[in-house]
Amino acid sequence: MTEDLLKSLNSAQTKCVTHRPDSPLQILAGPGSGKTKVLTSRIAYMILHHGMDPSSICAVTFTNKAANEMRARLIKLVGKDSVNKVKLGTFHAICALFLRKYGTSVGLDGNFTICDSDESPKEKLRKMSYHAKEFDIVSSKAISSTSTNEHFQRVFAEIYRDYEKTLRTNNSLDFDDLLLFGVRLFSQHPRYAAWCQHILVDEFQDTNAVQYELMCCITAVSRCVTVVGDPDQSIYGWRSADITNLGKMRNDFANVAQIMLEQNYRSAGSILATSLAIISQDTSRIAKTLHTDHPLGPLPMLPAFIAWEINRMIAQSGGMLGFGDFAVLLRFNAISRTIENALQKEGIPNRMLGGHQFFERAEIKDILAYLQLVDNPHFEPAFSRAINNPSRGIGDKSLGEILSRAQTLGISPLTLVERIHDSIIPDLKPSVKRKVQSFVDVMRSLRSSATDGMEPAQLIGKLLERIEYQEHLKKSQPDWDTRWENVQELISFASDATADASNVPVVDEDESSLQ
Repeated sequence: MTEDLLKSLNSAQTKCVTHRPDSPLQILAGPGSGKTKVLTSRIAYMILHHGMDPSSICAVTFTNKAANEMRARLIKLVGKDSVNKVKLGTFHAICALFLRKYGTSVGLDGNFTICDSDESPKEKLRKMSYHAKEFDIVSSKAISSTSTNEHFQRVFAEIYRDYEKTLRTNNSLDFDDLLLFGVRLFSQHPRYAAWCQHILVDEFQDTNAVQYELMCCITAVSRCVTVVGDPDQSIYGWRSADITNLGKMRNDFANVAQIMLEQNYRSAGSILATSLAIISQDTSRIAKTLHTDHPLGPLPMLPAFIAWEINRMIAQSGGMLGFGDFAVLLRFNAISRTIENALQKEGIPNRMLGGHQFFERAEIKDILAYLQLVDNPHFEPAFSRAINNPSRGIGDKSLGEILSRAQTLGISPLTLVERIHDSIIPDLKPSVKRKVQSFVDVMRSLRSSATDGMEPAQLIGKLLERIEYQEHLKKSQPDWDTRWENVQELISFASDATADASNVPVVDEDESSLQ
């Protein structure tokens, strides 16, 4: 079986795959050099040739999409049962996995909510305090530059304290917190990472300082790491990616081997020649090259060629093609300006198309708000969204009164409206008791079903029926059918997520049993 695994690899790839699993390895992989194939083959080789337990292997990717691709490839090599034992996902996903189970060790409740950018308390805090303090700083001309810097630091520290306090009150974490609490968990309680005999990290050039520390914590016992990266493709410095992590690894780990993947399987020779001519001007880069067996191919063209080619094809089609028959796909929006200019110069009408990612769509966030509230009754953003979706006649003023009263009483907004509903505490003015009746009934029904073990997909189905969400979309959205299809896709996602739930190792709390 391992012979078949190595048969399709070139010599450099084979060296990477067969490198000793008990020794750290850096793989510097240029674009199109088969790095995903090498990573998956190395994991498979560890399992099939070296007999490593799949549950002792951790594979970290930069995106969920990359994780899914790696999982699909691994299943073909070692089977689904083995792949389900491998801890495979992004740094954030792996931290969330262990914090859900062992978060109490670092002061977290296991049912914490992970905030997205809209639900994060940052926006609320910005409105509450930042503008006023910023105005105070910049308008005070008497303050010297040194004291201004100190004043900034004090203000930022105060805002950060308020931000963290709001997160804890809401029993929630933002994405940065997942990493920070992950580091805290694995560094303060090494037994939770003792299962890991080898960690493999993809896109290592894009890791930041916290992610590097997290990698070191997970491998504190084994000290066995494989990283794959390309310093020439480090583009996330604005997001704190630290290319010097490659050098840190060589200092922090003993006898790190370095192998370069320099054969490109993706691009024509002219593309590689142009790319190398540009990147080679960086004299501080690690010297490496790229070569290919593909022919030279046509020379890379400027955006003007796109406009010229559209006009040429329309002219040659004899009226069969029009401007509306063409689309230009961009890897990222920043390159659109030069293309738009080229199209405008050639008199080609065009428009940029945008859209929301799946979990950013309003109908998806509506449904998830209910589920978040079932899981974490203290999560205020979910309550604020769910209470009036579909509409129950609760305006901004009533919602503000609910949130304010809940804060005064030191209870969650959901608990408050339940107690108003049950006549345990007085109603608000204007009255909300009648308006929240259906909401309270739905939440109690969902909570009961969840406690009884109902699967998420079934829970969503029950929710949709109870709040008549399809009818709500029909009445409120002109594209209701598309939105309803998105909701159905959410149910499919929930079913798949339940089926593919990761297997977290059970750690015996008795320290002596771990020796």
